[in-house]
Amino acid sequence: MNAAAYTAKGAARDKVALPSDLFDGTVNMPVMHQAVKAYLANQRQGNASTKTRGFVVGGNQKPWKQKGTGRARQGSTRAPNWVGGGTVFGPRPRSYAEYVPKKVRALARKSALNARAREEAIIIIDALEYDAPKTSQLVGLLGSLGIADKKVLILTDGTKPNVYMSGRNLPDAQVLNYSDVSTYHILWSDVVVIESSALGSKLESADDEESVEATAKVIQPKKAAKKSAKKTAGRKAAAKTTTPKVSAKKSAAKTAKRSAKKKGK
Repeated sequence: MNAAAYTAKGAARDKVALPSDLFDGTVNMPVMHQAVKAYLANQRQGNASTKTRGFVVGGNQKPWKQKGTGRARQGSTRAPNWVGGGTVFGPRPRSYAEYVPKKVRALARKSALNARAREEAIIIIDALEYDAPKTSQLVGLLGSLGIADKKVLILTDGTKPNVYMSGRNLPDAQVLNYSDVSTYHILWSDVVVIESSALGSKLESADDEESVEATAKVIQPKKAAKKSAKKTAGRKAAAKTTTPKVSAKKSAAKTAKRSAKKKGK
């Protein structure tokens, strides 16, 4: 499967191939339904409570005698048929928690990502590095990607507070850690934007070899980029230090030749 790729400023790149171990086309509907149902159930607090006739205040006396009044017999004003009486079979505090095995949750999450990949609703983007929270910067990025009017889920590589706070007050955008995302959040969104480093591997372009090298240089991890920068700096420094020695040797050889010619004359 392939996905569209963009820079952190919204410039388009060539399409990249998604990792085959995660995006293999598997879409399991029953598993996704189970995961979403359990997620919504686990969000419930379960603290709704009503009082039965035994907990309602009042009604200690019989309202009127059993016989002779012409009215129906009553034993308490707090019976369920009285206004202000107890509730029958009302809710009581309880837990709505549902457990889903870890492998089932992983399969549901994988299925949700594959479903979005089939719809071409996954976008790979370079690392988002914000110096300070700025909502307008994130809004501008979504506008340049052409998804400002859709529900967007942004998955970052690790926790990034500045990116999270930039999208916190956007009603149609959610910023989450890639490792913390659930099936519900993926299915809630219309488009999923994933940082390239969050997928754990270098993503190669699916078009041609030249763009493969270009995207690999852009998507490489920070450590590798720093190492390559250090190597190039070291080579330049070595070149600078070696050039004076070579020029000195050449000038010495020239002077020796000149002196030899003069002596021969």
